Amino acid sequence: MNKHEAWDTAPSSYLERLRNGVPLSREAACSLICCGDDDLPALLRAARAAKERFKPGVITYSRKVFLPLTNLCRDYCGYCTFRRDPGESGAHTMTPDEVLQVCREGERLGCTEALFSLGDKPELIFPEMRDTLRRLGYNSTLQYLEAMCQLVLRETTLLPHPNPGLLSAEWIARLAAVSPSMGLMLETTNASLLAPGAAHDNAPDKVPAKRLRTIEEAGKQNLPFTTGLLIGIGETLEDRVDTMLAIREVHRRYDHIQEVIVQNFRVKSSIPMRHWPEPSLGEMLRTVAVARLLMPDVNIQAPLNLSAPYYDDLLDAGINDWGGISPLTPDFINPEKPWPHLEQLKSRTEAKGFSLQQRLPVYPEFLPAVVARHGLLAEKIKAVADPLGFARRTRAA
Repeated sequence: MNKHEAWDTAPSSYLERLRNGVPLSREAACSLICCGDDDLPALLRAARAAKERFKPGVITYSRKVFLPLTNLCRDYCGYCTFRRDPGESGAHTMTPDEVLQVCREGERLGCTEALFSLGDKPELIFPEMRDTLRRLGYNSTLQYLEAMCQLVLRETTLLPHPNPGLLSAEWIARLAAVSPSMGLMLETTNASLLAPGAAHDNAPDKVPAKRLRTIEEAGKQNLPFTTGLLIGIGETLEDRVDTMLAIREVHRRYDHIQEVIVQNFRVKSSIPMRHWPEPSLGEMLRTVAVARLLMPDVNIQAPLNLSAPYYDDLLDAGINDWGGISPLTPDFINPEKPWPHLEQLKSRTEAKGFSLQQRLPVYPEFLPAVVARHGLLAEKIKAVADPLGFARRTRAA
């Protein structure tokens, strides 16, 4: 949104219409996301009330291990410290033994999710990655990911949740056979961020239309899917609303978006965007609240480690989930931002009036469709899910 652009109707008027059952329009969302401090408390009250109508009294999280299968990537995003080039310090592709070792340690700590994060198709530009895959016995990174999901599923009680980047219909189907859910952040619908010097300069897999196609194809295949927006990377407030509306529309058609993440950009000293301003807590609260009001029946999450030490304020904005938290592995995307201890998280969640509940990587309301696929995946889910579809309590949990 142009900073000089104004919306004719006051935010309080839109909130009054919302109370009277009028759905939130684009115009209303644009007004609310840039509301002043005087209107912010009313916006937050409306968002929290919407959350309580959706899933009252509880906040969920997934106990996970974070598996950076490979940090080689063909995209060069201006905000990323995860990616590496071959030969660069820290460049690594996990072996099957390393994957299993982490997952087995996670099992002992009560984890139920194996989150696979990886660079997008690095073998397309790096011969070194092609050599690594050949030594491992695979033709592509996606083929290796598929095999590692199968390995985790077969040898452990953890459920894979891959974030593999852009996917064809065939690859969505193949990965759906070995994982109950998967994810791809839309990030933004603003294609101008692909311009030279912008956040997605030299990042061919960040074209918004391509990412939306992957999300839509997952819907056609009835696959529970996690997506979201990344705020503070050069987009406008209006862009944020448009990104949420794009997600809402694809969910309206296919009813498969299990979770929408509102993630805030954080500065790191080694990135091209190291002098970029970070979104304020107020921006996060407004964006999360508008996401909740635009999508009142969708799980809304915000990464708590990126809003520490004030992460519990996000509960006032209508989130109902903290996302994945690991008692074992760091957040390899934001390694400088550790997750809080689970006991502290429980205490701060309860102080806001909610109970904390561990879920699986796939949300309870999406489990019946996944279990209906039958086979090993369905049997593994039944073994770790309680009767309500949450994570079955274990000694470590």
